Amino acid sequence: MPGLTIGDTCPNLDVETTQGKMKIHDYVGNGWVLLFSHPGDFTPVCTTELSKMAQYIPEFEKRGVKLLGLSCDDVQSHNDWTKDIEAYAPGCMVTYPIIADPNREVIKQLNMVDPDEKDSKGQHMPSRALHIVGPDKMIKLSFLYPATTGRNMDEVVRAIDSLQLATKHKIATPANWKPGEPVVISPSVTNEQAKVMFPNGYKTVELPSKKDYLRFVNV
Repeated sequence: MPGLTIGDTCPNLDVETTQGKMKIHDYVGNGWVLLFSHPGDFTPVCTTELSKMAQYIPEFEKRGVKLLGLSCDDVQSHNDWTKDIEAYAPGCMVTYPIIADPNREVIKQLNMVDPDEKDSKGQHMPSRALHIVGPDKMIKLSFLYPATTGRNMDEVVRAIDSLQLATKHKIATPANWKPGEPVVISPSVTNEQAKVMFPNGYKTVELPSKKDYLRFVNV
């Protein structure tokens, strides 16, 4: 199984989805995509997650992010399952495509195989994985959860905000950062460069080492 991870180019696979056949790179286009997998259709945690994804679509759209789901069942199963997903959270529509992968070929190439979970036929099932794919088709961030743990969509949105902010400025976001809070200046930026890049100033934290690497700024 390929070790697809941060910095790798997302494979440009031909996939069958609930919205027809597509190539992943064509779907990404010049934007951002959340590519997320689920252990199986008609399962409890997955149903809550896809419903929550639908609920958060307005937040993702504000950030220029599209959704692309994946489960190991076929298109008809996905379409039938969608009715349950939408019924669980009335008013939230699943407008994003879901990849069908009954032969488990796509999950292998996307590094989304759960080594422990198998179906009744002994086939490996998808892990609860999520790749954030950037406009350059590269994996910018990955989340990997076991089948028993549902994802936190607020953290997914926070991670997107961090990634997109870092593409505009030479900064990084500190622990527990939330949009609107100060960020840290990248160590690759000298103090002289920082004064030019951030004319409104920045704050350096005094540390026992006397090294001035912890510099906070508002952007």
